[in-house]
Amino acid sequence: MSDRLIAMLERPARPRILVVGDLILDRYLWGDVDRISPEAPIPLLRVDAEEHRLGGAGSVVAMLASLETNVSLASLLSDDDQSQRVRTLLDGFGIKSSALPVAAGRRTTVKERFLGRAQSRHAQQMIRVDYEEAGPIESELENEIVAAVERELASADLVLVSDYKKGVCSEEVLRRTISAAQSAGVRVVADPIRGGDYRRYAGCACITPNRLEAGLALGTSIETPAEGLAAAERLLEFGIDSVVVTLDRDGMAWADRSGARGLFPVRPRQVYDITGAGDMVLSLIGFSLASGAEFPEAIELANIGGGLEVERLGVVPLQRRELIDELRAPLEGRRTKVVLIDRLRAELARRRAAGQQIVMTNGCFDLLHPGHIASLRAARQEGDCLVVGLNSDASVKLLKGPQRPIVKEAGRAEMLASLEFVDYVVLFDEREVTRLVRDVQPDVLVKSASYAKEEVVGREIEEHGGRVVLVPFDPTYSTTQLIAQIQDARTTAAASERP
Repeated sequence: MSDRLIAMLERPARPRILVVGDLILDRYLWGDVDRISPEAPIPLLRVDAEEHRLGGAGSVVAMLASLETNVSLASLLSDDDQSQRVRTLLDGFGIKSSALPVAAGRRTTVKERFLGRAQSRHAQQMIRVDYEEAGPIESELENEIVAAVERELASADLVLVSDYKKGVCSEEVLRRTISAAQSAGVRVVADPIRGGDYRRYAGCACITPNRLEAGLALGTSIETPAEGLAAAERLLEFGIDSVVVTLDRDGMAWADRSGARGLFPVRPRQVYDITGAGDMVLSLIGFSLASGAEFPEAIELANIGGGLEVERLGVVPLQRRELIDELRAPLEGRRTKVVLIDRLRAELARRRAAGQQIVMTNGCFDLLHPGHIASLRAARQEGDCLVVGLNSDASVKLLKGPQRPIVKEAGRAEMLASLEFVDYVVLFDEREVTRLVRDVQPDVLVKSASYAKEEVVGREIEEHGGRVVLVPFDPTYSTTQLIAQIQDARTTAAASERP
């Protein structure tokens, strides 16, 4: 199945998808938390950066655009100051905001997240503040939204409904959208609201509730994958053709009116933030179905994309190449961690966009021993992503002499890549790591405490806000000492064998 998904993602085709739903503006305020407020026992956030992203249906639009999809939007704008930010962001994704109806006097929904860093490490969400107006919209605006849907259906391969219960996806708009799509032979996939009567989605080809949403719709709780599958089967009774219940750490459960059923596990992930996971699942199921995939393939891809999304902070769109790399990883094994500098730069840019802290260390790592393991584990604890700069064979010879390395660079790289706390391994040929540090630009540079800080190559990162950290080392372990011990043991053994 992975091969078919890779082939689908590598095709230049751009499916045409119409998104219907509520636009939200996500605002992120980033800063350091280094003390408690003198006014109350609460953390004091010193804000140093502000960022705006599209949320709700806008998040789905952004994700589909990043997947190289021809995307259109039927939604509603406000006429307040925040709406102008939404317009600017939409224009950046090629959506003509001027064509969207405007609700005069209606407030733009804004979700404001405060993210604090402790000791300049990975940011954590401290609190979210919502500003919204979620009441019903006027019938004239409903008519304008439906008219936009009907115009776009002529060129759409699929319709995605992103229902956040902020007014756009009223029962009237949903009923007429689904009816128009059925008449045009276009499937509708909906991410439903939390709570409420799911008969509003009757006629949809698929809905994608999470376990809480599905449980509320059925008046039950969903604890296990089996219960998720039973919930998916029951939700079919609401007049829906197919149901995918997302079960976070347990993957997804799927039931189809044709009688098909399935549980789709997901591999464990380091969860930083669940924001955007549901939008990513909706986007990838829509993208896959519009590209000709069947539901099992669409769910597999959505499982992977949702897993990647929770490893990021905030809503961060994925590109096709990232999904292809993730699909290929099990086929290629650990060697996928061993990267060239160009791919490493792209990977690190993605991680930085997700708010992750990049840690780097370097060395020869000839005859990997417990001292190396302890140092690498300690390095990984300084941030979210560990890059290991590995001296090439030519570089090791310059440093250690013509008899080294004992293990060739491919083997050394493979051993490092097999460690779960190592994210990337990149080789360098120079005697010193200066140029690689400049290329990687780590937030934290880690070396063994056997060095003085003034001896650390690349310590100049401190001039640009980076940190140099010296981690403890075990002097009982040394590659040079291990080699000497092996040589001594061989000499002793040879002497004892002489007559």
